Amino acid sequence: MRLKLEHIEKRVGGETHLYPLSMDVLPNAVTVLLGATLAGKTSLMRLMAGLEPPTAGKVLVDDVDVTGVPVRKRDIAMVYQQFINYPSMSVYDNIASPLKLRREKNIDAQVRALASRLHIDAFLQRLPAELSGGQQQRVALARALAKRAPLILLDEPLVNLDYKLREELRDELTNIFANSESTVVYATTEPGEALLLGGSTAVMDAGELLQYGKTADVFHHPSSLRVARAFSDPPINLMSVLVTPVGTAVTLTESLRMQLVNPLRSGQRVTLGLRANALRVQSRPGDVKLPGSVELAEISGSDTFLHVRTPVGDLVAQLTGVHYFEIGTAIHLYLHPEQVYVFDETGLLLQSPRPVSQPTLEVT
Repeated sequence: MRLKLEHIEKRVGGETHLYPLSMDVLPNAVTVLLGATLAGKTSLMRLMAGLEPPTAGKVLVDDVDVTGVPVRKRDIAMVYQQFINYPSMSVYDNIASPLKLRREKNIDAQVRALASRLHIDAFLQRLPAELSGGQQQRVALARALAKRAPLILLDEPLVNLDYKLREELRDELTNIFANSESTVVYATTEPGEALLLGGSTAVMDAGELLQYGKTADVFHHPSSLRVARAFSDPPINLMSVLVTPVGTAVTLTESLRMQLVNPLRSGQRVTLGLRANALRVQSRPGDVKLPGSVELAEISGSDTFLHVRTPVGDLVAQLTGVHYFEIGTAIHLYLHPEQVYVFDETGLLLQSPRPVSQPTLEVT
């Protein structure tokens, strides 16, 4: 299925939920809607599904205008954050229901295979009310996948699950989507989830579509400061600096300058962006050294997030492995000019980091 949105917008009373936007969703692939709460992801999905009409614009499916076609006349599957299951039917029958409607063969095998992949095979004879919220969410997800609709809309489907299970199911869903013929639109607030799912990503903020393209391209080349903020976890480190009169360096402090990869207009104020995994506590050739003091060492999984107060502001470094630092300890952070983003005074991207020869830790 090819889904295309043309100049879609949504207003409710005096409030604008979605500003005019256009999207050509890639068929038979995954498109991630990435943005914080109230970014407009759910509103956009409801227009895609036909649950609500847009205030203006068109929704096209395979080049046919379906803007006014209600959801019951569209072949779609959708899973909300607030799961919906048939309360009087067992888990088994919930998952089997779309298969029975299509009069499929081998229904039992398909139900059990899906249940196993989503870790709910032990609950097939239970009613939804006998399950936890996370288990019910997985039942709704299994039923949606069983439907094998041309368009599958998933609105933060893993949000109610614990961390370990969420990580496992992300991997499983990536495999399911890779072997699916459906067009999948997946909403999330987590940059790491978008990176794992791959495909394409549409970054949204306050009802606006900021950037849309291949996930890796959007991550490595955010078109603006707003996109970089939305696509960074932990938040991207930002430093407001002045370009030197000759335009080949920026002034970090009175005694510290950093050479630029490419010259900029002299004397202008720019914002430097540096992802947390680009800051280190060991030096490499060509690094700039920033003095600072430890404010917090936060261990999360297999990473340590080191919060450091420096002359250019408070910075966060993402270090691989578990490390311990005493609060108040004097420390140096190291960064390389080739790993810095540069944004102009309006927030538009001027320079992206150069590709590194060795792999670096991505956002998790």
